[in-house]
Amino acid sequence: MAESSSSSSTEELVRLIKRLGAYVTFKISNLFSMPLRNLDSRSIGAIAGLAIAIIFTWRAIRTPGEHQRRQPKRRVPTAGSSSSDSQSNIATNPPDASLSHEDTRVQNQALGHIVRRKLSEGRKVTCRLLGVILEETDPEELRKQATVRSSVLEVLLEITKFCDLYLMERVLDDESESKVLQALESAGVFTSGGLVKDKVLFCSTEIGRTSFVRQLEPDWHIDTNPEIITQLARFIKYQLHVSPTKPERTAPNVFSSPSLEHFFGNV
Repeated sequence: MAESSSSSSTEELVRLIKRLGAYVTFKISNLFSMPLRNLDSRSIGAIAGLAIAIIFTWRAIRTPGEHQRRQPKRRVPTAGSSSSDSQSNIATNPPDASLSHEDTRVQNQALGHIVRRKLSEGRKVTCRLLGVILEETDPEELRKQATVRSSVLEVLLEITKFCDLYLMERVLDDESESKVLQALESAGVFTSGGLVKDKVLFCSTEIGRTSFVRQLEPDWHIDTNPEIITQLARFIKYQLHVSPTKPERTAPNVFSSPSLEHFFGNV
């Protein structure tokens, strides 16, 4: 509707210019038909003024038309195009994915800070497997299967980033040992680079685990056996006793928690 109105206005202006041009042409022909000696300065000025008027009038009329042609046509979004554009923007910058990645990074940084603070910047940690890293709580169960607790993985991997970690356990046979190593590998414990299979130690007695800890001289030892915790209290700087119930009496350097992840607040 607006385009037809603009077109008719332009046609009217063109016809007006043509009539004006015809009139000017007639006047100029009359003036030039006179001998040049009869033309005075006023006549010459009139001719120049008419010519200038024609030029400026034509430019004034032509400029809006050219401006309209050069002006990009405004796109009116339709329901289909709007939906398509939205989907394109979402595909280019998926907000949920970026926010999820950012949230994960911030959470990992926070957990890493808590791990360092809780361990008092300790550089070496020893930890038993049963009841702490594994779902199983008795060596007899390892003959059938070994299952890594999913809730402890995040904390465990953070510890390996800052500490020299050794895992240890009493096993009854070589098959149990293989099941434990396979479970740890399947859980991705060895992929972070902080823990290798050589740092997973096995023994046949509880005394053997105590001997491992004494030889390694860690800053922290984590265990579920209260007797071992008591025996090592004099030799190890800090210990964490993982137990569902809090012991009545503990040494000043022994802490208690229902689980390893609970101790770091990652529950």
